[in-house]
Amino acid sequence: MSELLTAPTVVDSSEDRTMILNMGPQHPSTHGVLRLVLEIDGEVVVRVAPDIGYLHTGIEKTCEAKFYQQVVPLTDRIDYCSPMHNNLCYCLAVEKLLRVEIPERAQWLRVLLSELTRLNSHLIWLGTHAMDIGALTVFLYCFREREQILRLFDDLSGQRMMTSYFRIGGLALEPPLDFFPRVRAFLKTMPEKIDEYENLLTGNRIFINRIKGVGLLSAADAISLGVTGPPLRASGVDWDLRRDMPYTGYEKFQFKVPVSNGCDVWSRYVIRVQEMRESVKIATQALDGMPEGPIKANAPKIVLPDREAMKTQMEALIHHFKIVTEGFAVPAGEVYQAIESSRGEMGYYVVSDGTAKPYRVHMRNPTFATLQAIEKMCVGRLIADVVAAIGSIDIVLGEIDR
Repeated sequence: MSELLTAPTVVDSSEDRTMILNMGPQHPSTHGVLRLVLEIDGEVVVRVAPDIGYLHTGIEKTCEAKFYQQVVPLTDRIDYCSPMHNNLCYCLAVEKLLRVEIPERAQWLRVLLSELTRLNSHLIWLGTHAMDIGALTVFLYCFREREQILRLFDDLSGQRMMTSYFRIGGLALEPPLDFFPRVRAFLKTMPEKIDEYENLLTGNRIFINRIKGVGLLSAADAISLGVTGPPLRASGVDWDLRRDMPYTGYEKFQFKVPVSNGCDVWSRYVIRVQEMRESVKIATQALDGMPEGPIKANAPKIVLPDREAMKTQMEALIHHFKIVTEGFAVPAGEVYQAIESSRGEMGYYVVSDGTAKPYRVHMRNPTFATLQAIEKMCVGRLIADVVAAIGSIDIVLGEIDR
């Protein structure tokens, strides 16, 4: 990195000279404040060095000053395209420390909302990635369906994006009466919408020529660099935590894990489109088998009591007051919990010292690791191919910089 930031050595032959080029941090195709320092020979990339940190928020340190339940809204801001995945991963980690089992209905609702979140995230990715390549129409189509998902989230939690809907011990609220029928109506139409995206892109010669054979990343390189999620599966590695290390009830659902051996930007596109179809299937299964019952664990000193109970039961009112003002103590220990987010393996490492505030919270975010692979993807290719490679990673700078 430091070598790239210095001026290149001047040599006698002009043919041997390289040039340093800054791409970002305001470049539209970097999808945020990512800066790439490129060393180029003509238009061919010789070296790539990511320069990150422009969106650093200090969220991990902030967690240490908050009660455990107050950390949930912070997790929304890590990956703002998949906020519920962050909510889920953190809550699962703390629930492990507390040894709290959440009700089955809450588990199925978490699966349903996780897959809607995956669809939401993949729609953002597909629309913006296609626009980077030059296909503007797909962006408009994808955000049409994304808007429907955001309206569902808004009705569910009162927020379109930063929902903070998952809570330690369960969920914040029972879904509205019309929520499930509306979700079902959306899922029923979603497969034909995905067909529309594919009709515009999958057979499009310009799109294919632009991304096929570009951004190559072998399976060995992907594994050694810590790449996970769609980029890993697009390199031929069959690994998905929902199936291989199931959590929150995913072992009860039937779905396929798309895998491709193409190792390029095209394969990452194909994998994510197939994942959208599988998310529709999982979410439909969650609706069909949704059990009855509570959405919160029976843990009165950890989970906030129902509002109605507070009006008639003094004990419920006391518990509410104590949890809000003092938090709840978590047994001393440490735990690592990983889930399959829309971008790969998201992990939360939580350390408790026995108090009501975490001693340490560390997030293992997928695109922070995957960004390391950008040089492997881009060296020897043209500058224009860097745009396609960045898009295929599906980076979110909030989780990279933290």
